[in-house]
Parts: sequence; structure tokens; C-alpha cells
Amino acid sequence: MVGAGELGERDKEIWRELRAKTGAPQSPFMEPEFTLAVGRVRPQARIAVVRDGAEAAGFFPFERGPLGQGRAIGFGVSDCQGLVLRQGTDLGARELLRACSLSSYAFDNLEDGQDLFAPYAAEGHPTFVIDVGEGYAAYEAVLRAQSPKFLKTTLAKERRLGRQAGELRFVFDERDPAALRTLMGWKSAQYRRTGRRDRFSQQWISELVRVLAGTREPGCTGTLSVLYAADRPVAAHFGLRSQTVLSCWFPAYDPEFGKFSPGLILHLRMAEAAAAEGIGMLDLGRGAAEYKDALKTGELPVHEGAVIRPGAGAALHWLSVEPSRRAHSFVRNRPRLASLASKTLKGLGRLRRP
Repeated sequence: MVGAGELGERDKEIWRELRAKTGAPQSPFMEPEFTLAVGRVRPQARIAVVRDGAEAAGFFPFERGPLGQGRAIGFGVSDCQGLVLRQGTDLGARELLRACSLSSYAFDNLEDGQDLFAPYAAEGHPTFVIDVGEGYAAYEAVLRAQSPKFLKTTLAKERRLGRQAGELRFVFDERDPAALRTLMGWKSAQYRRTGRRDRFSQQWISELVRVLAGTREPGCTGTLSVLYAADRPVAAHFGLRSQTVLSCWFPAYDPEFGKFSPGLILHLRMAEAAAAEGIGMLDLGRGAAEYKDALKTGELPVHEGAVIRPGAGAALHWLSVEPSRRAHSFVRNRPRLASLASKTLKGLGRLRRP
């Protein structure tokens, strides 16, 4: 058991090698750099190193609560979770938890194919993806076939935005800290406007984004993309990329330009730039949204649930997690109720605004 900052260079190399052998999409959330970044802002972050003799055979990153409750590293913001383990290693989920002194381990975006934890999943969710493996032109051709009105309207708005607001310029990998602050301000306002909890009001999340913005490793690079009109930012996105996957994380735009759908324009330009960089997939994450339905080319499954060891910890986990999870699931699986809940949240957001 080591703190996130105590992992040796050789172990990091083995971690990357094991991930490369899985055949799973190379999500940057599953790379050691993401865990190390979380460890810098979350002192309860830990890594259990599974060893076969002197050589590491697996890595289990997690966060530990004061009473032994465990949860996925970066729980609440990480879009891909699980264990990095050498194929064929004989290990049980509860055996692993016992060795880590955990009473439970909760996950909400468990990667598909995580056989050790899959039996403990309570429900599955689709995560929406854009396939640009054949290039941007091929992706645009897919959009013309499946969403012709959406693509035509969005491209027309892009031209109109350029005419009315000034020449458009897109930067795929913007390094200006001021642009990141602008994005975070827009996103905080969006959370409040829609009645949702402002993630950036939580210091550890804000700090994590700043740490990752400076992370530059092949498997995990913080990437800030910005759409400018006459050198004024109108939409931006911060996410993480590996050599083959761009994980879309925090998109937002200036509401003053809302009628032009700058967020949709931004995503099209991100897809174009990602394809040019050799990235084959954009992961839009789980959670239904109209823009995802318009942009996606497919879906991948992720899972939500928990491994629980018998004992007092089981009751503690149930009381702290299950009622809320079941309530969210009940609403989410009933479209009319979900629509009403969304309208209620937006109403509350308007009341909170000064």
C-alpha cells in the first residue's frame, strides 16, 4: 500500500504496460498520471500494489474514508474506473478489499471488462462516443446521414457567428491560464443556472483541474480547447487525452453567444483536431444530453455499484449511498419524471441567482 506520490518509476512503467495489453480504449483516467494528480489534492488517495514475487502484477487506486469506506479514485469526476491487473492473476474482490482494510468499494463509471468488480455492479449506463478513427471527413459523412438537419444548422450557425462576432479561430491545445479561468467561470455559472451543484466550488476539483492542465504525458495530457471570435473566447472545453482517446470533461460557453450554439461548433472542431492528431475516439461521458445524441456515433457501457464486505461497513455503505443511488435511478429511468426534475432544478437555479 502506497500513497499516490510514492509510486516508483518502474511501477509506473509496469502500470502503463499492463494497460496497453488490456485491449480496452486507452482512457487517460486509467493511467497512473491521473491517480498521481488526484493524490496531490486528495490526501486519502492510495494505491494497492499487487505483487507476484518482486514484480508488480496489478495496481488498485482508490480513496479511503475515515471508517474504511473505499471509492474509486477521483470519484464523482473520473469517467473511467477500475483495477489495472495482469491477465490471469488469481485475486478476489473481497480478498483485495480485506488487504486494503476497506469495508466497501464504490464505483460509478466502472470500465467494461473489469471482471473482478463486474459481479457487484447494480446498474449499467451508456457512455457516448464519437468515432473519428477514419478521419474527420468520414465522421462528418456519418453526421450527414444520421443527423443531416443538425449538421446543416450547426455549420450555418458557425458561418453566422463568424460574420457577426468576428473571424473564428480554434485552438485545440490552449496553454493560456486565463482561458482556463474563463472556462471554469462559465461552468460554475452553468451549474448554478441549471440548479446543479457547482463542482468548482469544491476546492479539490478546481485544484485537480489546474494540476492536470500542466500534466503532459503520452497517456494523460490535460487539453484545453478554445473557440475564439475576433480573439474573444466564446466556447471552451477542458479534458484529458491519451494517444488514442480524448475524454471530454468540462465544456462550457459564453451565454451571450448562445443563439449560435458555440458549444456544438466547438465539439465539431475538437473532433476535427483530434482526428488530425491521430486520436480515434472522443468519449463524451455518461449522462443523457441532446448534444450528445446529435454528435455521437456509438455507445460504450460503464457500470455503477459497490463491492461490500460483510459486517458493520455494509450497513454504513447502504445508509450513505444506496437510498440516493436508487432515487436517482428511479427518476432517470422515467423520462417524464426526469424532465420534470430537470425543469425543477433549473427553476431553483433561477431563484438562486442574484
